[in-house]
Order: sequence, then C-alpha cells, then structure tokens
Amino acid sequence: MIELSEMKEPAPVNSIFIGGGTPTYLPPLILKRLLQAINEWLPLGSAGEFSVEATPESVSDETIDVLADHGVNRVSLGVQSFQKESLVQLDRIHGPQHVIPALERVRRRIANVSLDLIFGVPDQSLADWERDLENAISLAPEHISTYGLTYEKGTPMWKRREKGLIMAVPEEAELDMYLASIDRLSNSDYQQYEISNFAKRDRRCRHNEVYWANDAYFGFGVGAARYVQGKRELNCRNTADYIKRIMDGREATTQSEALNAEDSARETLAIQLRRTDGIDRLQFLERTGFAYDGLVKSRPNVLLAEQLIADDGRRVSLTRRGYCVADAIVSKLAFG
Repeated sequence: MIELSEMKEPAPVNSIFIGGGTPTYLPPLILKRLLQAINEWLPLGSAGEFSVEATPESVSDETIDVLADHGVNRVSLGVQSFQKESLVQLDRIHGPQHVIPALERVRRRIANVSLDLIFGVPDQSLADWERDLENAISLAPEHISTYGLTYEKGTPMWKRREKGLIMAVPEEAELDMYLASIDRLSNSDYQQYEISNFAKRDRRCRHNEVYWANDAYFGFGVGAARYVQGKRELNCRNTADYIKRIMDGREATTQSEALNAEDSARETLAIQLRRTDGIDRLQFLERTGFAYDGLVKSRPNVLLAEQLIADDGRRVSLTRRGYCVADAIVSKLAFG
C-alpha cells in the first residue's frame, strides 16, 4: 500500500478520521498543509464525515479555523476526566478548567463534537466516575466514548504500576463504572451502538461504524493500520524509520496479512459482535459467504443459557451482561 505522497490519482472516500496522536498539536501552517493534501487526494463526499482528534489544551481559535476551513466537521475531544487527580494519574497536560473553553472554541465553527472519557483510573471511585459522566452530559456533546483504562507496556503509567507506585482499580469496581456508563447515558438520550460508544440520534461516528463492521479503510502515516482488499497492513511505528523509508522510496509497511475466506469470516464475526446491532444472519452470509450458525456450531448454547447473548432467529447480539465479558464471548464464538 503506497503512502499519501505516492498516490497517482485521488481516491474519493465517505469518511476521514485523523488521530490518535493529536494532529491539533501541529502548528496551524503545517496542519493546513496536511489538510490540503488530504482534501486533494482523499476528496470527501458531500454527505461525508471528517473527524479530527484533539485535546482541550491544543485547540486555539486559529487551529479550529484551519480545521473548519478545510472541511473538518467533527472533533473528538480527549477530555478523559473532569477530575484533576485523575488527569494527573493519566499524565494529561490539560486541567478540568480547559474543557469548557476548548468546547466553546470548537463549537464556534464545528457543531459535531465527541467527548472521550476514561474510567478505571487509579484511585478513582464510582462517585468520581459518575461525576465525570454528569459533567460530560451537561455539556451536551453529540457523542460520548467511555473507555476502560488499559496499561500499555512501556508507558509511564505501566512503569509506575510495575514498580508498585499505583494500583489498578479492582475488576468489580471497574465493572460498576462501566454499567453506570450504560445506565446514565442511556437515560440521557445517548444510544449505545458499540461496547464503548454512545451517540445522540444520527450522530454515530462514521469511522467507528466502518471499523466495527470490518469494512475496508485506508491508513496513512506512522503506525497506521489499513484494511484494503482483504489484506491487513501496519506501518512502522518509529518516526525516523518511517521518514527514511518514504524518502528512500520504500514502503512504510512492516506487517502484512491476507486472511483466507473462513478466517476473514471469523474475524468479521468477532468484530461485528461488539456492536449493539450484533450480527444479522442474512447480511453476514451475503458479506462473507459463510453462515453464522455453521461457524459457531454448538458454542452459543451455554451463552444463551447464561443470558450473555440474545438470538431472535435473525440477529445475534450481546446482552447487557454480555457487554461486561465481551472479549471472552467473542473469542468463544468466533475462534473457540
């Protein structure tokens, strides 16, 4: 897969998503050049969605003007928490006082805003998390994502945990926080459409919907992943190596995998099950060439008995209980 700078002709797309990494850290002039290149080579359809990730401290009026002037119509703001103590634990630069001014700057030009929140932060209580949810809801964003904290190997938080300087929140407490997310957001007119994502009516993230349907998408840049024509590829994660490869006229891809038909169908099953829409048997058969029941065989019986999945004969989906152990269920159905 070639990189953006090597494309021979524009490739029209229906959605664009820039991040993670935080593109709004770029100086406005550099950000403008990036967006101009994207607009030229990846022209967005008239009804398309152009999302950019940002953090509260990184959005100036000038930055928002550059985004809006180049077609960005959705911003995902990495708030993570409204609690100072949690933000310190998460090694975030911004404070709670930066959130509302940042949101006001974005909304001056861009109406569709998502807020990202993280639960399960060390020393975070259920009451702390419920206050974060209330604060987010009070700002009336179009979309809210709630992610359980993960400790990525090599990160400062991972190192502190390894040294015993911080402790992970107990699983039971983290589960209570997740269920509180479902209940509070559902009662505030946010529809859950994937395990971690909630949206107002007609405000689901287009990129998320493509990804969780296991549809094709391009990926450009350092560490970017792509899924095109049944092949998964990953670019190198080291910036200096990435630049050298591109300057030398070499591909930035370091990993590539083409799945056979059955493995691709199982992967689609695993990914689509994370959606609240679940798996439509007829659509799944048309999409993959494999019948859902032929792939999973007798494995669903126990899950149905334990009320972890629901099956109305046409559609299979996770239940509320199933969301809480989704990884185990997906693994059992798709690969077990």
